[in-house]
Amino acid sequence: MLGALLLFWGGLALGCRGEKAFLRRADDSTGRCTYSFSVASPVEAACPDAGGVLELRAELASLAARLSRLESWERGMGSSGPRGKEAGDAWDPQQTASASRLEAAYSELLRAKSRLEEEKGRLEREKEELGRRLESSAQEITRLRANRCLPGGEGPGRDPPRAPGKGCGELVWVGDPIVFGRAESIAGKYGVWMKDPEPVTPFTRETTWRVDAVGTEVRQLFQYEAAEQLARGYPDKVHILPRPLESTGAVIYRGGFFFQPRRSRAVARYDLREEAVTAEREIPGAGYHGQYPYAWGGYTDIDLAVDETGLWVIYSTEKARGAIVLSKLNPETLDIQQTWETNIRKRGVANSFVICGTLYTVSSYSAPNATINFAYDTATGASRALSIPFQNRFRYLSMVDYNPTERQLFAWDSFNMVTYPVRLSRA
Repeated sequence: MLGALLLFWGGLALGCRGEKAFLRRADDSTGRCTYSFSVASPVEAACPDAGGVLELRAELASLAARLSRLESWERGMGSSGPRGKEAGDAWDPQQTASASRLEAAYSELLRAKSRLEEEKGRLEREKEELGRRLESSAQEITRLRANRCLPGGEGPGRDPPRAPGKGCGELVWVGDPIVFGRAESIAGKYGVWMKDPEPVTPFTRETTWRVDAVGTEVRQLFQYEAAEQLARGYPDKVHILPRPLESTGAVIYRGGFFFQPRRSRAVARYDLREEAVTAEREIPGAGYHGQYPYAWGGYTDIDLAVDETGLWVIYSTEKARGAIVLSKLNPETLDIQQTWETNIRKRGVANSFVICGTLYTVSSYSAPNATINFAYDTATGASRALSIPFQNRFRYLSMVDYNPTERQLFAWDSFNMVTYPVRLSRA
């Protein structure tokens, strides 16, 4: 086979040179069949030297070597060899296995990279949360140090509730907000959180309460052992109110949760121990469900408040033409004990609270540098303009209430539950 191919390639090579070859076959002296061929020179009549023959023999030897390599490759590979291989290249099955292992390792590296990126994102979120808590702790330390240096030894501390004329004074300063917790779901964009300034057993002054107020069927009242537990987001208990509440005007006082039932001008008392509504009264003429809300909206027509003297309700009526009306309530029966009509338009302020029988209003719910802009004194029946700096850190203040025992403002600012230290003038 190899000899035939050799003669074929030899003839082909000579043909390419334009020469005519003559093939002869005969037995040699040993009886073996031999092949020979001759080519007549078109120019030379004789052979002056054998250089041409040597050149031809070298070319034929090269062709024979190439044919041998091709036959060896064909025998080793058969018809199943990989396509695209050059003649003479060796094919190693281990290379395919190595390539498969490399592809698998590369895929695993990609998956590991994805997991590392996810972990990096989680750690960055935890870092941000720890930063917020660290900032809040630093502010709290600063506040406590400052309060120890107040004139006359005043400070928020754990002072017992005080009646007007017995240690009460006028609001003169509001400190920077301190973040205690954050609501993570959209239901907590605005809400209300509080402590009872005069708790009843088994609750304490550390028991903390929270309501996420977004939605039409708001019934859940979350109970926490302390504010630190609220920050972690794990309530001790969830009270389901028998009726949905409206707005962020609810308060806790003397073991009762006071709220405005949805789409009504009434105020209800939910007993935290009995877990039932024990009193409910309509507020005569009070606007509700968007008639006379605060500037930010939220159906805040009826707003409850607590101070050193007891329980209050802040609202407006058609008769008052949208001005704030303030009434003192009996905390057990919800009967109105006394009413004052102010000249402060309810829609023109962001929120309000009561300290020592005086109503205070906040100028804006979104401006970062707002003010406490008005005060109405129920003892004199007179109002006055103020300009006490008040910071809306997160630009959406939906609730603010005073706690006379803590001597702080509790507020809800765009998912964030914050407190503000306050300072009163000496009575």
